[in-house]
Amino acid sequence: MPPPSPNDEHDDLDDLPPPQPVHYAEQSLLGALLLDPHRLDEIGPLDPSHFSNHTHGELFRAMRSAPAPETEQHRTSPAWLNTVLNAARPHAPALTASYLHALIQVCPWPQHAATYARMTRADHARRSLHLHAERLAQTAVDTTLPHRAKATVQQADTLARFLDDFSGRFTPHPGSLPRTPLPPASARDTGEEALDEERLLIATATAHPAEISQMRWLVPEDFALPLHAALWQCLTALAHRGEAVDPITVLWEAQHRGLLTHEITPADLLALLSTPVGSPQHWGKTVLERALLSRAQTAANSIAAFADDPANSPHQLITGSRRALAGLTAVRSRWHQATGPATPRTTRSARTPAASRAGPPLRTAPTPARATR
Repeated sequence: MPPPSPNDEHDDLDDLPPPQPVHYAEQSLLGALLLDPHRLDEIGPLDPSHFSNHTHGELFRAMRSAPAPETEQHRTSPAWLNTVLNAARPHAPALTASYLHALIQVCPWPQHAATYARMTRADHARRSLHLHAERLAQTAVDTTLPHRAKATVQQADTLARFLDDFSGRFTPHPGSLPRTPLPPASARDTGEEALDEERLLIATATAHPAEISQMRWLVPEDFALPLHAALWQCLTALAHRGEAVDPITVLWEAQHRGLLTHEITPADLLALLSTPVGSPQHWGKTVLERALLSRAQTAANSIAAFADDPANSPHQLITGSRRALAGLTAVRSRWHQATGPATPRTTRSARTPAASRAGPPLRTAPTPARATR
């Protein structure tokens, strides 16, 4: 027989989907505390907001606020239960005295109250992780933000701090990755504006090849269109080899890499490479920013999938979420490199002269000893 609800006719618990295991853990915890209020000191840090059900949370809040009764008095009198019920009812009107007694009856082992509390904390952390992932995903696609990339990075930092706090609440052990199937990577923005920015980058870099070596923070994976990624590889390869870079040399390199097809003719490629506008640095940062936002969505979706799977233990959630954020961290480090202030170069003359690497350090001639009388 399943545990009863506070009110069989009109209770918020009856309107929920079939209860999850945490529902029974919360009931068992509350039953243990109603039976023995002194166990409130044994369950560790727990807040009303940690409960998945509002009624349970308000009942726990009332327990915390009511002074603990004398042990003998509690065994013979329902006074403390009535005090708790009266304190909780203004915030949980569906709560009844019969539900409190039912909670006591369904608790299998009151001595396990600390374990039930740990289960309640773990499920709350899982739900909170999902909320953090949702906020990260929403920030990455919110076009109304004036500095969307910066806000996305800040939200990722907030999620990372939550994971650090989350991991500190549970006894560590060798982590294992979640078995949850990952959702596909977020689709890249292939709208006309995004593709125009990539085309302008390729053309402008061809016109100003000296800047290519200063843009090592941009990699082919940052491009939304595979053709543009391959053309960027052509440009970086030519620049790395110290060869001439212009539309014709890039076309020749593209031919060797098999990029010319019936759909992409030499004339098409030359037209793309011959329309520079602005500076490569500007367009490169724009392309990288789009890659950052896309990677943030992918990480957020992966973390949300982990949190949605109740089969994952807290340690699996932590390990999987940190692995998902690692991919975002790699992109954001390059983004910081591209958008951060340039590091000033220190001239050699302003520093202490370095010792010669060849041979031992020079020694000064010894001071002649004074003649003694």
